[in-house]
Amino acid sequence: MKILILGAGQVGSSVAADLSSEANDITLVDANVEQLHELRDRLDIQTVAGNGAHPDILLQAGIEDADMLIAVTNSDEVNMVACQVAWTLHHTPTKIARIRSAQYLSRPEIFKGNALPIDVLISPEEIVTQYIGNIIEYPGALQVLEFAEGKVVLVGLRAYYGGPLVGHQLADLPHHIPGVDSRVAAIYRRGRAIIPTGQTVIEAGDEVFVIAAREHIMQVMKELRRVDKKNKRIIIAGGGNIGKRLAQRLEQRHQVKLLECNPKRARELAQSLNKTIVLLGDSANKELLLEENIDEMDVFCTVTNDDEANILSAMLAKRLGTRKVMSLINRPAYVDLMENQDTIDVAISPEQVTIGALLTHVRRGDVVAVHSLRRGAAEAIEAIAHGDENNSKVIGRRVEDIELPESASIGAIVRGKEVLMGHRDTVIEAEDHVILFVIDKSKINEVERLFQVGITFI
Repeated sequence: MKILILGAGQVGSSVAADLSSEANDITLVDANVEQLHELRDRLDIQTVAGNGAHPDILLQAGIEDADMLIAVTNSDEVNMVACQVAWTLHHTPTKIARIRSAQYLSRPEIFKGNALPIDVLISPEEIVTQYIGNIIEYPGALQVLEFAEGKVVLVGLRAYYGGPLVGHQLADLPHHIPGVDSRVAAIYRRGRAIIPTGQTVIEAGDEVFVIAAREHIMQVMKELRRVDKKNKRIIIAGGGNIGKRLAQRLEQRHQVKLLECNPKRARELAQSLNKTIVLLGDSANKELLLEENIDEMDVFCTVTNDDEANILSAMLAKRLGTRKVMSLINRPAYVDLMENQDTIDVAISPEQVTIGALLTHVRRGDVVAVHSLRRGAAEAIEAIAHGDENNSKVIGRRVEDIELPESASIGAIVRGKEVLMGHRDTVIEAEDHVILFVIDKSKINEVERLFQVGITFI
């Protein structure tokens, strides 16, 4: 597939790296010449320097025969104009744009029809807000991903000493929770991926990804770690777009306080939020945190635009007694460092959260959801099985007979309203939603081909 990516920032460069490793023809456009040189030396891609909204620059980048345009520059206006130019002059089939401003997003009529011909809108703030909200709703979770319109949930969590299943084989799981069907999709032990089998023994400290129907997922989580009480008292540090959206989402069911250091912004937030208590002050102010009973808080979540401020204030809150701390961290190196040191419970990378939404529209076959896992090291994919036994490599076959790569596994199947686990003898039927876990991303193309029909799969 020939793909043009506009913007060589964190999201654009990460998407380019992901897609270039999967035999796509990638051209990256950005005004920063030095950044382009560095990426071209490191990745197998072409680069063009210039403004991605200019017709001549798009033409130089090969828009004439491109299959897809992904506009993820830091400017909403550049992204929108680039999609308009690509459609008006070249009828580019698929146009994806990152739009951050709530002023645009609150006016959906702008993007209807061909008023602004954007096929897919990506709002990083909305995606990250939903991601953080899901983790707060599931105490003890490191990552929470939904499939099939929320019918199936995949949760990543740390196995603790004292968990009923810790020290036992996975084959014992059905005996611990009879009547509840679930699958352990993958295990990471000291950073190394393990393909789980019935004989695999869960160890304390393992990062376990488990999948089950929504109504059963909490029961399964209790088998792997001590039961955490529900998160009720929450402090959000940072009143930007994400902080405001997160407060709006949580304030109806939780006791929420929001810290903002800018007086004007704090007043605006106090007027627009209903139940959230807005506090003017610095999230790294120890006296302020103690005044607000930081040691009684269930979650302290830092979402400012400053990585260092997010990390330091979260570490301070943890030291002062907050049960769980979460930080928004843009720099990938910081994310790895913080989680490996166990100084922050959950390090959230906006880049990796956003990439999943982009990859959903890039994958071949009818892929309806893609989630990036372990900071991009693995992927969870929801694909729909089309066709019949004659032209599909999966329909009419048992899970154990499907020629999956060694690093891939089927976690669950959603058939209408029914949720089935991907056991060895489960047979795939037409229109099933199949949820797969792929540890080695170099095998993604093989997985995609399984879900392509007729002459398109070889």
